[in-house]
Amino acid sequence: MNEIIFFGLNLFPKLFKNKPNEITKPIQFKFENENENEKQIKQISTSYSGAIFLFENGKAIEYLSENDSKQNPEKIQIEENIQKVTVSYQNKAILTKEGNVFAKGRNINPNNRKEFINISSLIEDKNDRIIEDIGCSAQSIYLLTSNQNFYGIGSNENCQLGFDSETLPKTEKPILMMKNVSKIFSGIISYHIFLLNSNQELFGCGWNNHGQLGLGKSTKEIRINKLTKIQNIPKGKIIDIQCGLFHSIMLIENENENPKRKLYSCGGSGYNGLGKNEDEDTYEFTEIKSSLFENDNIILDFSVGRDHTLILTSNSKLIGFGLNQYYQLGTRDTNNQSIPIQIELPKLRFNEEIYNYHISCGYRKSFLYYSPFLSSFSNLEEDLIKLFERKEFCDISFKTKNGEIIEAHKLILKYRLNQDENENEIEKLQEIISKKSIKESNQIFEMIYSNRIINPKLYSEIKEIINSNEKIEETMKRIYLNENENEKDFIIERKEKQYKFPKLILIMRSELYRGMFLSVTEDKSNKVTDYSELSNKSFQIFEYWIYSNQIKDEIQITQEIIQELERGIDYFQLNQTNPNLFDLLINKFKN
Repeated sequence: MNEIIFFGLNLFPKLFKNKPNEITKPIQFKFENENENEKQIKQISTSYSGAIFLFENGKAIEYLSENDSKQNPEKIQIEENIQKVTVSYQNKAILTKEGNVFAKGRNINPNNRKEFINISSLIEDKNDRIIEDIGCSAQSIYLLTSNQNFYGIGSNENCQLGFDSETLPKTEKPILMMKNVSKIFSGIISYHIFLLNSNQELFGCGWNNHGQLGLGKSTKEIRINKLTKIQNIPKGKIIDIQCGLFHSIMLIENENENPKRKLYSCGGSGYNGLGKNEDEDTYEFTEIKSSLFENDNIILDFSVGRDHTLILTSNSKLIGFGLNQYYQLGTRDTNNQSIPIQIELPKLRFNEEIYNYHISCGYRKSFLYYSPFLSSFSNLEEDLIKLFERKEFCDISFKTKNGEIIEAHKLILKYRLNQDENENEIEKLQEIISKKSIKESNQIFEMIYSNRIINPKLYSEIKEIINSNEKIEETMKRIYLNENENEKDFIIERKEKQYKFPKLILIMRSELYRGMFLSVTEDKSNKVTDYSELSNKSFQIFEYWIYSNQIKDEIQITQEIIQELERGIDYFQLNQTNPNLFDLLINKFKN
């Protein structure tokens, strides 16, 4: 059952009883189409005027198409299974399970703005057309490929494609902007973007008229026409960055601080978007401080609209700041809020599952919705969740209380569960699953694979059988030390010798192997990789790192080993983990 709460300017008369363009306080709504209402919402993306609702069955509907005076909802007519949607000021894009991206809009298909076209098929390199993620700014759409290459398409009016706008004012084909990219950070009504590369370095380009790129006060350019490294970033792991029109909000996680997650902002102060009582623009990311962010109150989700921000925390607080003249903050008045305030909402029906609530802010409106299908994980944990969805690697089945079958990977379960010589934790898991619905069972497996508490209520039932405190790398190291030869199903050759590895481990570590094993166009599952160029010591380093993301203490690093492995790192695309192998080699060599 869906739970969707809306507040702001009502642009959806087919959903609400009140009149179009009236201000709406927080209200729960149902879909006009009861068949759609029976399906669970996966994601909501909202922008300047419209919104797209994506359901768990891979179908989506769009509200308020441009120039649609009747404001009727339309089903998105794409034959493929939709995985993610994004709608911006002028364009819309959807990512399918097959790795294709279909888009439409003023800057994508000017001859027919209402027709979706496959923009991923326009990438010149045919081997780079499987898309992992999408993002958008006000006038452009961004594609991140399975090879970690980043492309942009659409308008470059404010250099948001990383080129001088006079040289390249727009493009109707995706252009390569950067290689070795791990994450996209953009905004639905922004004209600037951020990229995180595989070495966890942050880059940005686009409109910088109020310092919204965080480049510092010495940067005078209004438009940054090439991807530029952002210096002086707060310490910790970048979880997310979202872009407003004149500002940016960053979420940082630092395990050694309380609270562990903190928000930082930079950009223009004139629209109350920074979460601070300041009258001047902020040119570097600085912390948003408030007593509402208590030590035990973890930020779970946040969303940035044009000029307002909403934040959801682990103790069920909804916090907001920014412009509010249309009730887009969900308060009882239309007063703008320069600093974070707590917002009163109707009691949430799934309050005990607060981790599964998400926010989508647009221009003058906001959605708070329940979706157990969206979660934030590290890159390696994201890989594990993707593996859970790939049935060709599954080798064990579980039956739910209604008889549905869920397939999983025995190797991952074996080292995620508290395996004991005298007890079979997999049998205990089967007993638990046999009493759960298909939805609850999927959540249980996601918690096991990701090592994160996605659903606290279900987690309390299974925590006794999960190695919940064990890090992923430590689990992989145990596989390396204790692995059964029967679980190794891929051969690597070295100078007439053969070594066996589990495909699952290689997929988690290498983009090359992910492309090889998960390719939808070619079966390379039995291919043997030749590592003849690696010396014995280099291969030992490679083997241990593949499992543990570490280098053995007793291994002595030389300049020759670094040069040798540097070539292999680039060829086998081993840079997606943090820290990556090259950084570990350099640090050990220096020490």
